[in-house]
Amino acid sequence: MTDVTQDTSVDLLVIGAGPTGLFSAYYAGFRGLSVGVVDSLPELGGQITAMYPEKAIFDVAGFPSVKGRDLVAGLVEQAASADPAYFLDRTATTLEHGDDRVAVILDDGTRITAGAVLVTAGIGKFSPRPLPAGEGWLGRGLEFFVPSFAPYAGKDVVIVGGGDSAFDWAQHLEPVARTVTLVHRRDAFRAHERTVEAVRASSVEIVTRAQVTALRGNGTVEEVEITVDGQQPLVRPAQAVVAALGFIADLGALQTWGLETDHRHVVVDSAMRTNLPRVFAAGDITQYPGKVRLIAVGFGEAATAVNNAAVAIDPTAHVFPGHSSEA
Repeated sequence: MTDVTQDTSVDLLVIGAGPTGLFSAYYAGFRGLSVGVVDSLPELGGQITAMYPEKAIFDVAGFPSVKGRDLVAGLVEQAASADPAYFLDRTATTLEHGDDRVAVILDDGTRITAGAVLVTAGIGKFSPRPLPAGEGWLGRGLEFFVPSFAPYAGKDVVIVGGGDSAFDWAQHLEPVARTVTLVHRRDAFRAHERTVEAVRASSVEIVTRAQVTALRGNGTVEEVEITVDGQQPLVRPAQAVVAALGFIADLGALQTWGLETDHRHVVVDSAMRTNLPRVFAAGDITQYPGKVRLIAVGFGEAATAVNNAAVAIDPTAHVFPGHSSEA
């Protein structure tokens, strides 16, 4: 993998190096297009690499179950066939339109000209929602992500949240940690029902209608105070606290480009075209009637976007490229 630093020109510039972006890079190569990929993170894989590399993923065709890091590794290997130019740890800030090209300027001043741009930026730039009681404890026992399970071996772990991340981490840490306690402010959960049932059937202690109101320890976390509605506070040992409270996300500089958006999402048509000429979008960042935000859907949208972008880049090209099995 080569990280490019100088100004360059490509047929298609992909903004976002998550699963959809990586598959877009591969498919651009399949269409005979030169491709560049920009991402504000220093590593390929987007949110999966940053937050869920150990998470098992079940909605990718052909894989009954695949770890996030293994899926990313396969996508990177597949994308390598297109010899993409990577621009990592850099953010696309400015979009300029020419007669038959567009130019994107990155935050380090790098200028990339392209025949078309494909935005696959997921949820955009994101930051974790803070745990009010956790101020000052980050890195001293409090974390927002669980990129690896090994550091939690033999520890008492408290997870705060009721969504998919909280329950996924509770399920995977239960056989590794000494104890796992999951704390949520409501009785209802946002997580997938099957995962909730699995956690309920495990040794994980689930405390609802509750909040973590204090972290205590000498230098690092040693215990937490849990306040339950109408009851005396509980105290649980904890050498690790994971705040899985979701994220604050926005489109960042993309919002200044003039893209039609639905608050956090970019509006596209059935060809994955945005309202701007030569600018397409695919994956979780897109919005259209009936949109379903799954990795599997993003892969299909990537192929649709690249095939239609190929025609925008070269009007003599055809939208349908033929089947890859015939290549």
